[in-house]
Amino acid sequence: MTAQRVFSSNARRRTLAALAVTAVGTIALAGCTTANPGSTSTAGSSGHQTVTVYGPDTGTEATELNASWAAWSKANNITINYTGDGNFTTNIATKIQGNDLPDIGMFPQPGLLNAAIQSGKVSTVGTATEASVKKNFSSDWQGYVTSGGKMYGTPLDASVKGFIWYTPADFTKWGVTIPKTYADLVSDIGQIEAKTGTAPFCAGFNSGTASGWPGADFLAEVVLSSAGPTVYDSWVKGKTKFTDAAIDKAFTLLGQILQNPKYVNAGFGNVASINSTAFGDVAAKVANGSCALTNQATFLEASFATTKTAAGSVPKVGPSADVWAFPLPSVKAGSNAVVGGGDFAAAFNSKAPTQQVMTYLSSADWANSLITVTGASFISANKGLDASKETDPLLQSAIKTLQSPTTTFRFGADDAMPTVVENAFWKGIVDWTNGMPQAQAE
Repeated sequence: MTAQRVFSSNARRRTLAALAVTAVGTIALAGCTTANPGSTSTAGSSGHQTVTVYGPDTGTEATELNASWAAWSKANNITINYTGDGNFTTNIATKIQGNDLPDIGMFPQPGLLNAAIQSGKVSTVGTATEASVKKNFSSDWQGYVTSGGKMYGTPLDASVKGFIWYTPADFTKWGVTIPKTYADLVSDIGQIEAKTGTAPFCAGFNSGTASGWPGADFLAEVVLSSAGPTVYDSWVKGKTKFTDAAIDKAFTLLGQILQNPKYVNAGFGNVASINSTAFGDVAAKVANGSCALTNQATFLEASFATTKTAAGSVPKVGPSADVWAFPLPSVKAGSNAVVGGGDFAAAFNSKAPTQQVMTYLSSADWANSLITVTGASFISANKGLDASKETDPLLQSAIKTLQSPTTTFRFGADDAMPTVVENAFWKGIVDWTNGMPQAQAE
């Protein structure tokens, strides 16, 4: 998979996740319409079936999806008719209200899926699919497709945020090891600063009208690892306020790095320069060695393709290569808190061919087929996925992180919050970085 593909896929998912929250309220109204008239599945000659699937992936990603199930489709005499829509998050609400339903929808955000479930139009999964989901996905992922004790869908692909990017050769030179806890990370930054006399960490929050989201992601990662999933879930739902002691603690922990003028902003300037630095620009500083560490999702890999090392070559990404990354270590030793994203499939009818496709999408067979499509831009948290089949070492590492039984996974907090809260969150991070007192920025 090319680096550019990593970026385009993940950047698209961030946009869709934000838009998904906007559509939730519209879907919630759909329960007032008439009942689902039934399946759009069609039977052809010799028992051949067609199942319609509607989702947000278009272009290359849509081509990859079609390739991932092509062999199974042929073997099972079921045509999967996929339609991708860049405006899925808006148009799925219209389809639900008007009963113009596909057999299966692919949802880019759990809040959107839950709103569809609350409309009453989504069918519970069959026993085979439920068994498959329970076998192949952790309880965290099962929770996103379960409502009122009933299962309504299956997780599909996934993404991971919160990687610390660094240069392995420099770590060796400085005698720095991969930190096991957040405190160890802060200590490592201090150690590097003492040895080099320069700020080791770089960050960029500039992203146009969405400026601040990299900081929001960073804070969410710290909240999950310091306060735990129960507080995190309550915070996402708005029950735990930004002024709560647990969130204050996370801001304080984040400030140990981002508000320490000795530690940031390597290669760009002072703390205030974080807000004027584009989030992707940090890659160039890591590549040429002027920045020792930065925090960004797997899609930062794309930015390295247009950068140069100090020696003038395009950096290679790998455990012993020019640049590499490790998951942001948790605040609590022994825990493995991961923030990311993903898609889900849910059926709008219980017809046999529809449920057969749902079972396949929940299986390890489909997950392995998906990642081995030529140039594939997808990974999954499916436990049956063979990570060794992923040729990109970074994504292979991300798969192993997702599959680990010690991993606690949650969607990015800002992506799951209402749009008005999300926008205020981003602005608050920008204000905090600019020096506004923590209590006022919250």
